[in-house]
Amino acid sequence: MESLRLAVSHRPALPLPTPPGHLRRRHVHLQPSPNSLSLSLPISPHLAPAARRHLPPLLAAAPGSPAASPSPAPKPAAAAGGAKPLPLLLSVAAGLAVRFLVPRPAEVTPQAWQLLSIFLSTIAGLVLGPLPVGAWAFLGLTATVATRTLPFTAAFGAFTNEVIWLIVISFFFARGFVKTGLGDRVATYFVKWLGRSTLGLSYGLAISEAFIAPAMPSTTARAGGVFLPIVKSLSLSSGSKPNDPSAKKLGSYLVQSQLQASGNSSALFLTAAAQNLLCLKLAEEIGVKIGNPWITWLKVASLPALVGLLVTPYLLYKIFPPEIKDTPDAPALAAQKLKNMGPVTRNEWIMIGTMLLAVSLWIFGETIGVSSVVAAMIGLSILLLLGVLNWEDCLNEKSAWDTLAWFAILVGLAGQLTSLGIVSWMSSCVAKVLQSFSLSWPAAFGVLQASYFFIHYLFASQTAHVGALYSAFLAMHLAAGVPALMAALALTYNANLFGALTHYSSGQSAVYYGAGYVDLPDVFKLGFTTAAINAVIWGVVGAFWWKFLGLY
Repeated sequence: MESLRLAVSHRPALPLPTPPGHLRRRHVHLQPSPNSLSLSLPISPHLAPAARRHLPPLLAAAPGSPAASPSPAPKPAAAAGGAKPLPLLLSVAAGLAVRFLVPRPAEVTPQAWQLLSIFLSTIAGLVLGPLPVGAWAFLGLTATVATRTLPFTAAFGAFTNEVIWLIVISFFFARGFVKTGLGDRVATYFVKWLGRSTLGLSYGLAISEAFIAPAMPSTTARAGGVFLPIVKSLSLSSGSKPNDPSAKKLGSYLVQSQLQASGNSSALFLTAAAQNLLCLKLAEEIGVKIGNPWITWLKVASLPALVGLLVTPYLLYKIFPPEIKDTPDAPALAAQKLKNMGPVTRNEWIMIGTMLLAVSLWIFGETIGVSSVVAAMIGLSILLLLGVLNWEDCLNEKSAWDTLAWFAILVGLAGQLTSLGIVSWMSSCVAKVLQSFSLSWPAAFGVLQASYFFIHYLFASQTAHVGALYSAFLAMHLAAGVPALMAALALTYNANLFGALTHYSSGQSAVYYGAGYVDLPDVFKLGFTTAAINAVIWGVVGAFWWKFLGLY
């Protein structure tokens, strides 16, 4: 690993001229050495600081990474403290304008209108970013209590929400996969089996992510802890360097293919992404209860998600082709890596057994009276008791505790808006507008889904988008006559697919973009193009499949 790190860190990027006739198709013989396919956790020095912040703490400061290097380094300039003035002013102004300038409808109580104004300021702050998300959400919560819009117990009521704690525990499971190296091992096996060509390599990585996604419920952890190190190692071994013309040899294609395919992997399983669990809770508050959720989710998502997974690598192979078409030495390098890793360790076996137990309880727990969060708690307890994780690991998982804070605040505010009648009032207003255009429910479904999808250009987080808009859009669907289960699940599937629209639209997008293999114009172009193709796949294949299942 050290030799590879030195090569990446200290050799100047000198692109070698390539004869034009070799650009379309060429054989590249990778240099097999014991360490040439090192898939360990240290993050590349090319990873941008902004992207590094999206990684779990274990990854951002992995041993041997720049963040944890024993070498003395110049201290970065201290960031300016406090809120950014202009975003702060605009965010506060959005709420004050609603509170004091917009006439309150007769159907809405003063308390509800005041809560709506605070909520809108909170959402504006999520978009504009005057402070980090958790800090800004806390300010919004403080405003609701200080203005006596909500009592303390109501404002903090969502902190006991089971789904939010399930999301928090999912971060700990993801850390277990990274810490034990189990996710790395699984992905390397798929490289060994399918990696003789660039397209096969891409399919191997995409399928391996779908394979581990239900038991590793963090898209960012999967990207930063498992797949980006593999992609970078394979790319560097073939002479494809970040921030260099050689990036298009292999790395650019693999990065974009993996990012775009990850949306379908996350949509395939209920427990594959944190926002999935949040959507289910918000839907339940609106009155849409999904029975046997894990199985129902998988059944409804299965056909369109699998078609999307099969189409995406090939689509990008055509519209964003790599210069290298064959990687005949990749399986040998993967085999060497597996040999270096040695046999499956005790902790990996415990991780496998624990996740099989947890997934089994998520699937069948409803029939035996074990809720999803209790199943997750049992799994985490096993990992702690047997030493796979320790409490220090959990305490250092800052993203989990940050999520607990701001998820709970957003869910709590959204729930209170529903209780006070704001969501039903907004949905009835939208329904009247749709009816004035004489739209049938399928047309209204298409308009609302497209609006929900492309609004994500304004958000830098899938979960922030869900917390802000899911309840309102689901209520609009119901008011327009869209079948409840279909509306609730389609919105949730979209919450996964729009995560690859831009370089800032999700944690995994920031991780992959930070690797330095794809230029910003390509990110936007490929994000929009692939989103359009996915919309066709889910719209056509999904409509057929959901009709067959009786959703409408």
